[in-house]
Amino acid sequence: MNDIMLYSLITLVALGCIAAILLYFIAQKFKVYEDPRIDDVVDLLPGANCGGCGFAGCRALAEAIVKDENLEGKSCPPGGNATMEQIAAVLGFAATITEPQIAVVRCNGSFENAPKKIDYDAVGSCYFAHTLFAGEGGCPNGCLGCGDCIKSCQFDAIFMSKETGLPVVKDNCVACSACVKACPRGIIELRNRGKKERRIFVSCVNTEKGAPAKKNCAVACIGCGKCVKSCSFEAITLNKNLAYIDYAKCKLCRKCATECPTGAIRELNFPPRKEPKETVAETAEA
Repeated sequence: MNDIMLYSLITLVALGCIAAILLYFIAQKFKVYEDPRIDDVVDLLPGANCGGCGFAGCRALAEAIVKDENLEGKSCPPGGNATMEQIAAVLGFAATITEPQIAVVRCNGSFENAPKKIDYDAVGSCYFAHTLFAGEGGCPNGCLGCGDCIKSCQFDAIFMSKETGLPVVKDNCVACSACVKACPRGIIELRNRGKKERRIFVSCVNTEKGAPAKKNCAVACIGCGKCVKSCSFEAITLNKNLAYIDYAKCKLCRKCATECPTGAIRELNFPPRKEPKETVAETAEA
């Protein structure tokens, strides 16, 4: 009986050794080499895994950088240029500087500008509401106000204004584009922050013709084209009854804003306009 147990034990040990040797050679055969520089890059990234860089997460971005041996076309919105410069220094690559961006809400259909025609009382999701109706104010392209963009933000950089019923982007926005993807109506867009944080854009995405657009929202773009004619830099285009300002071409002269008959063009962080001398003189005389 003892001999049987001994032979069984020896057999099991021998099988275990053979299996270990086979597994070792198999592991060596199919071993995947991972460049240690990937971990170095991951350590420098913020770890937000927001997807703003266009990759699945921070590690995917790091793998792409090391694999391509350059930083061209790659950026980390939360980390900014400072992070990319650190990565370039560690890897010995040339750093690429990108223009800082921020999310902007291209809708001004507030409670005042687009009064409610109906009350929505269902699932609090913009995607769900988008499949059901045009919106409480009647605009088929306007903000639905359910806050999907706010829920998607990992940086607490956007909130819903109780006064207007519209989302407001805060200065700590890192341009990760999560809110852009979350909006089913394409209202939120990433634009360059601009000099002194000054930005000008058409705060409307409605492609309806002038009359129905104005009926639903007092500050809707009506596609009149006056802004296009006023721009000396060819920065404004008109497509499907909707004007669009190209921030790469715009010189922030603001001529278009004064020409817009509905006030659809929004100006952010600009100083107050100076009143014409005639107006100032008339006020003083009065």
